[in-house]
Amino acid sequence: MAVKKKQTFEERIARLEEIVARLERGDAPLADSLALFEEGTKLIGECSAQLDQAEQQVVKLMKGPDGAPVELPFGADGEEGT
Repeated sequence: MAVKKKQTFEERIARLEEIVARLERGDAPLADSLALFEEGTKLIGECSAQLDQAEQQVVKLMKGPDGAPVELPFGADGEEGT
């Protein structure tokens, strides 16, 4: 049995785009559409988990003066009202 290579985030997104395009065309038989939908749902879950993991890693890497993690809104540069 062949070992399945773990897909990268970008590969998963590319496959999701293929699935969406195929489903939007509406020319797939019902059984194929259901299989594509199931695969897409699984890929979305995997992408979401990978994004959550990346977010936790970023939070861990961002430390405040006391060593505690500091969470800032995305794009925050320390200035308010700009």
